[in-house]
Amino acid sequence: MIHANSLTEVSPNRPTLLTIGSFDGVHLGHQHLLRSLVAEARAQNARAAVVTFFPHPSVVLRGRKSSFYINTADEQAALLAGLGLDLAVTHPFSLELSQIAAGEFVERLLAALNFTELWCGADFALGHNREGTVPWLTRYGEQHGYAVRVIEPKEVGGEIVSSSRVRRALAEGDVAQAAACLGRPYSLPGTVVEGVKRGRTLGFPTANLDFWDERACPARGVYACRARVNDEPMDAVTNIGVRPTFEDAALPTVEAHLPDFDGDLYGQTLRLDFIARLRAEQKFDDVDALLTQMRQDIANAREILKA
Repeated sequence: MIHANSLTEVSPNRPTLLTIGSFDGVHLGHQHLLRSLVAEARAQNARAAVVTFFPHPSVVLRGRKSSFYINTADEQAALLAGLGLDLAVTHPFSLELSQIAAGEFVERLLAALNFTELWCGADFALGHNREGTVPWLTRYGEQHGYAVRVIEPKEVGGEIVSSSRVRRALAEGDVAQAAACLGRPYSLPGTVVEGVKRGRTLGFPTANLDFWDERACPARGVYACRARVNDEPMDAVTNIGVRPTFEDAALPTVEAHLPDFDGDLYGQTLRLDFIARLRAEQKFDDVDALLTQMRQDIANAREILKA
């Protein structure tokens, strides 16, 4: 797959089936649309392409920052490549871009991509003040040589899958629901940094994760995770919180205990796949009570991860 960072980096040398959107998370709804688009592109001997945006339009237009993104732009591109797309354009989004009229933006897309079909959901719109609704795009397409194909949304558990639903599930600590919507466990990568090293003194050393502060993070609590270091999977029990028993963290931290690992992880990239929430964050009366619960957390996590 070719990954471009602007429309100027691509050429209209091949008929294209195109879809446009933020695609944050590349969840099951996105996958349904993209797989269908790729299959049809293959049948037509056309190029399957997606135009997405970074920063996310909501971050630029509404100022959303804290715990927002489900993926980085590079992770998103890798997920799109895995679905068989031929081309992904991660277009810079800005206030200036949001002011462009729908007609002008569509003409830019036509000039760069030579698309013959535009695939989208029923509520899709583009251009200034969301002028380019599906009916508008359909009429415009009749005049400019492309068709609009509307794809029905995907449902899981009787509710439409969306990036907002994934973010909401993570904010509630419901990593199982997030995984059901994503079609895979929610993943949080970061660099292992030094912490206060209290876990080591208690016999439960932890890897403290430094991660992108604009990335969505599950709610405070204890989770069963699959950790990956250099693609090597291992069990992990992850605590997200402020360590209320010791009251020494002003902001929530992410700490992973890897029961089967004995080594130095400082400076390495650790990826945590969140499988299940074991319990909410809680304050214990003393260290012994905390240690007893930690042993139980590890046992519970091993059972879940074994299954």
